[in-house]
Amino acid sequence: SRRFSGRMVLTPKQRQELHASIAEYLSQNDFADACTAFVAKSGVAVKTDSTGTGLLEKKWTSVVRLQKRVMDLEAQVKQLEEELKNAVPGAARRKNDGSKQLPRPPHKHSLSGHRNPISKVVFHPTFSIVAASSEDATIKVWDYESGEFERTLKGHTAAVNDIAFNSAGTMLVSCSSDLSVKFWEFEQTYECLKTLRGHEHTISGISFVPPDELVVSSSRDGTIKIWETRSGYCINTLKGHTDWVRKLVAHPKGALIASCSSDKTVRVWEVQGKDGECKTELRGHDHVIECLAFSNAKASAVLDKYVQAGQPG
Repeated sequence: SRRFSGRMVLTPKQRQELHASIAEYLSQNDFADACTAFVAKSGVAVKTDSTGTGLLEKKWTSVVRLQKRVMDLEAQVKQLEEELKNAVPGAARRKNDGSKQLPRPPHKHSLSGHRNPISKVVFHPTFSIVAASSEDATIKVWDYESGEFERTLKGHTAAVNDIAFNSAGTMLVSCSSDLSVKFWEFEQTYECLKTLRGHEHTISGISFVPPDELVVSSSRDGTIKIWETRSGYCINTLKGHTDWVRKLVAHPKGALIASCSSDKTVRVWEVQGKDGECKTELRGHDHVIECLAFSNAKASAVLDKYVQAGQPG
């Protein structure tokens, strides 16, 4: 049988980046002799600027997080295999008790740190991370499996009203009462990549539009703006609401967005066209509409029953 050598194959660029990271780590942690010997042997230069600083530590924490995630998934697979092994024939066809699917006390963790009310909480699409925005002008990040606080994102100068991840979890977008939209790198540096301005009042809603090439924002100035993710340019401003546009949501297929407003209406917009046409205006509420969501297949099945039965939903 052939023995596995255990040697990892790196591209020249990856090897160079690894050597640079090791040299930077040795230099920053007072291993001068080891750093000198390593640089002489590898031929890599120690970086003197801030680019790539702490990259080795960041990669290490990412590996640890991935290892923990793998262990969690392996534990879940083992548990499911045991359940399948001990399953009673026909049990899957029995009626499920919906109450057992609801969250029950005690809570697993209590995540604290914000000094003012929290405006939005979002889960990372891949890792066991949760991010929260607050009226204290910051965004905080925790590991929800361990309950450990990870970092604070600072940059806004007023309340952060809404946040959203892109589908890959590599970027976070936020909006604030300081009239700005900010994009944050969410893989290594967690730095603010760009700041967008254009609204004339508080920005209260933000969302990526699948496939994440566009971002839409809603504001108390009564407008919705469409921004290019890559360039940061505002390519369109949607007007139609007569009061504060509280929140908006993008359709999973990306062709439409829906917005709700203090003018008591919901509007559905086409975002791919140049004109940003309002497809539908929905009325019925007697007061401010503060949030909304597109229905999914499972929810629609339940809602249709109420509609067919003539019951209020």
